[in-house]
Amino acid sequence: MRSAVILTDGLGRTRYVSPLAERLDVVVDGHLESSEIRDMLNQVVVDGKVRDREIEMNMEAESGRITEREPVHLRARIGRIADIAVLGASDPDDMSTSGGADQLYAVFLEDISEQRNFERMRRDFVTNVSHELKTPAGAISLLAETVSDAADDPDAVRYFSGRISKESARLTELVQKLIALQKVQDDDGLSAVDSKPVDVLRVVREALDENKVQADAANIELRMYVGDDTVGVITTDGVADDAPTPSEGAAKVVVNGDADSIKTAVKNLVENAIHYSPKGTHVGVSVKQDDDDVRIRVIDQGIGIPAEAQSRIFERFYRVDPARSRATGGTGLGLSITKHIVQEAGGTISVWSRPGEGSTFTIRLPKAERSNTSKNQS
Repeated sequence: MRSAVILTDGLGRTRYVSPLAERLDVVVDGHLESSEIRDMLNQVVVDGKVRDREIEMNMEAESGRITEREPVHLRARIGRIADIAVLGASDPDDMSTSGGADQLYAVFLEDISEQRNFERMRRDFVTNVSHELKTPAGAISLLAETVSDAADDPDAVRYFSGRISKESARLTELVQKLIALQKVQDDDGLSAVDSKPVDVLRVVREALDENKVQADAANIELRMYVGDDTVGVITTDGVADDAPTPSEGAAKVVVNGDADSIKTAVKNLVENAIHYSPKGTHVGVSVKQDDDDVRIRVIDQGIGIPAEAQSRIFERFYRVDPARSRATGGTGLGLSITKHIVQEAGGTISVWSRPGEGSTFTIRLPKAERSNTSKNQS
């Protein structure tokens, strides 16, 4: 059954607990532990009517060496199911002495935490889209009026026109990222026919090169590593200093997928790393492969991400520090887009971070089969 099942008497003493119910920690030492479930049971015992209720509990979850409590949403349904003889009663006299029968009740519990989290994300998405679109649109309207009022002041016109251009660019970026997010969510993933070999080293170099202007403006150095070796700092022509090239016999790092999409995923991570890193630091991207997969790591020396926020950073529009994100021009969509792109390519993305020590985002993609790579390249 999809639901967890508990059979109990009217006093909350359990007679049967399904394996799924055991994992929910609602039964302790053979008794119902949840006060809300016991309250529902008492009402059913009084009037015999089935009760339905949604309850929220805090369950212990292991996070490394730390035990944390996280909310779990359960849909509970309790009803009377049968009259059974009192356990141990072997004759009518014993049964009559004990009241004749013991009532059995069924407790059905369904974990709806994922559904509730999705509904919360959807509400947040609508709220955030409305807010994010309204902010630059309102600013553009206000600035346009100001320009009109300052028509006789060329310096003011130039200043406010620049502000309008900046807000317009922000609005355009937001719309483009919304379109990109919708696209990756609507796609069912690349088929085997559409999937092509992707040169990971070339894609990473291009992603770094496209972020170099931002990095230079923030006085942040970009570095690239292959395996355990540093291959140099990315230059403006997209090639790393002292970097091995195919003509020098460097081993290819190849995955199957869409090159533009994978480049976008890496570019988003590098862009975030630049935005949240202090001046004078560096952002590194390493590429390493083993027998099964290829790992792309983006490492920064930035402000870091609190542990409680790390499980939500891939949600649309979620920001650890909204004020700082708006100051740096972030839309809150980059990580969500990156996650969908990586999943489409059959990979995973994870994060390690500690406040004040920086963050490391790791993309794992399945390594391309040599036979398939050779066939597609031929």
